[in-house]
Amino acid sequence: QVQLVESGGGLVQPGGSLRLSCAASGFSVSAYFMGWYRQPTGKEREFVGSVTGEGGITNVVDSVKGRFTISRDNAKNTVYLQLNNLQLNDTAVYYCYSHGYWGQGTHVIVSS
Repeated sequence: QVQLVESGGGLVQPGGSLRLSCAASGFSVSAYFMGWYRQPTGKEREFVGSVTGEGGITNVVDSVKGRFTISRDNAKNTVYLQLNNLQLNDTAVYYCYSHGYWGQGTHVIVSS
């Protein structure tokens, strides 16, 4: 049974950092595309970044480049999204996605 479980969200001040985790079960993260998305309240879900299965090539959108990074731990079957220098407009529910499956999301709130 495929399952994606995000964690690591929370309340942080502008300029702060968080590390989000996406723990996968039922498949190997090293074999599939893994994506991170976010959805601010009242807005559409948007792509943030990804890591490919084979090769583990990472990519993030331009709006977060230099602040967000994606990594993968195959032994833990987990993908991470490191969020640095968080800004107010980074507030959103962050979701993990892979081959048709979504996690339940983890809420990131950036507020002073």
